[in-house]
Amino acid sequence: MTPVTPTAPGGRRRRLRGWPMTLVLAAVTGLSIAPFYWLVVSATHSDAEIFDWPPHLLPGGHLGDNLRHLQDRIGLGRVVLNSLLVSGIQTIGALVVALLAGYAFAKFRFRGRTVLFVVLLSTLVVPDQVMLVPLFKMMMSFGLLDSYQALILPGLCVPFAIFLMRQALSSMPDELLDAARVDGAGELRVLFGVVVPVMRPVLAALGIFLFLGSWNNFVWPLIALRSTEMHTLPVALATLQGMKSNTDYGLILAGTALSTLPMMVLFLVLQRQFISGLLAGATKG
Repeated sequence: MTPVTPTAPGGRRRRLRGWPMTLVLAAVTGLSIAPFYWLVVSATHSDAEIFDWPPHLLPGGHLGDNLRHLQDRIGLGRVVLNSLLVSGIQTIGALVVALLAGYAFAKFRFRGRTVLFVVLLSTLVVPDQVMLVPLFKMMMSFGLLDSYQALILPGLCVPFAIFLMRQALSSMPDELLDAARVDGAGELRVLFGVVVPVMRPVLAALGIFLFLGSWNNFVWPLIALRSTEMHTLPVALATLQGMKSNTDYGLILAGTALSTLPMMVLFLVLQRQFISGLLAGATKG
C-alpha cells in the first residue's frame, strides 16, 4: 500500500491564509457577473414582470415572445445581419491596414517616417465627436450616405491599431525576417508567412477590440443612415424607446442580451490564440 504523506503544517497554514483572498475574489466576480445575469434573466420576462417586487431571479418563459415582437418591430434578423456584415468587414479590413502600416513603420526606413508616425500619434488625442461633421460632409459629397460603405470605410484606418502593431512588430528580431528573405521570400510572403504567425495573439486581441468598437458603434450609424432597412442593432434598439409612450423594457433587454452573443462567441473562438501565444512565449529559451 502507498503510504499517506501527512500535510505539512506550513502548507496548511498557507492554504488557510489564502482563504480571505479567495473570498474577496469570489465576491468581486459575483458583483461583476450580477448585472449580466440580471440582463439575461430579465430578457426572458415580460415588461410587467421586470418591475415586480421581489425581483425574479430565475428565467421566465417570455424570451420567445420578446424575440418575435422584436422581429415585428425592428426586423431583428435584418439588423443583426447588418451589424455582423459591417463589423466583420470593418474588423478584417482594419486588421489588414494596421498590419501593413505597422510593418512599414517598424521594419522599413524611408524619408518622412518619423513625421508620419508623429502625425499618426497626434490623431489619438482628437475626440471622435470632432470628426463627425467633416466625415458626414465627406460621405455626402461622395454620395455614400445610407450605405454600407459609409459605415465601413471610416473604420478601416484606426490609428491606435496601427500604433499597437508597430510597437509589437518592433520587438520582432530583424534576423528572422532576413533569414526568410535570404531563402528567396518576397515581402508579402515574409509578412504573411513569418510575421502573421508570430503576431497571431496580438492580432486576435486587436481583432476583439476592433469588433467590439464596431459592433457597439451608435453615434456614426445614427448620423449616416436614413432608412430603417440599413439600421444596425444599437440604432434599431434605440428606436424602441420612442415608438410608444410606455417603453417595453422586455424587448430592449432581450435585444441587448442578444447583442452580447457575437462578442462571447468571438472571444471563445480566439481564446485559444491567447493561450497558445502565452505557452509559446513561456517555452522560448
